[in-house]
Amino acid sequence: MDLPSFLWLWRIAAWSMGLSLTAYTALALTGSGLWYARTAKLARPGWLRPLHYGLGIVLVSLVLLLLSIGLIGTVGEYGRLGHSWHLPAGLTVVGLVCTSAWSATRIHPQRPWARSLHVSLNAILLLSFIAVTYSGWQVVQKYLP
Repeated sequence: MDLPSFLWLWRIAAWSMGLSLTAYTALALTGSGLWYARTAKLARPGWLRPLHYGLGIVLVSLVLLLLSIGLIGTVGEYGRLGHSWHLPAGLTVVGLVCTSAWSATRIHPQRPWARSLHVSLNAILLLSFIAVTYSGWQVVQKYLP
């Protein structure tokens, strides 16, 4: 394809990835606060759960934006996908984030499996974020002169 430079697209991706990691960290902190309040049998602040949900929505949105940028940019630049292990790493992150978000909607006292699934997926997501960040850095090196 004869398209203009995709440098602007990669800048959006870099910002989105940074914001995704920030949202993930904030989710870990607010989730830890929810866990502490529940296990210590303390009254949790009324703003904590909505903040956690809102951050989750932001993370899902950013990850889907990153997916679309990666697909459009790679196909636009190379004409096809699969140039590195960044694609499977990215798809793993997308799958984990979406499954974690789904499991969050299932959390209820009558479904104790949902909370443990949600927490386990987010622990695995940390490793996947590390992998996709590393592989993404390798991809970015191809575009820099």
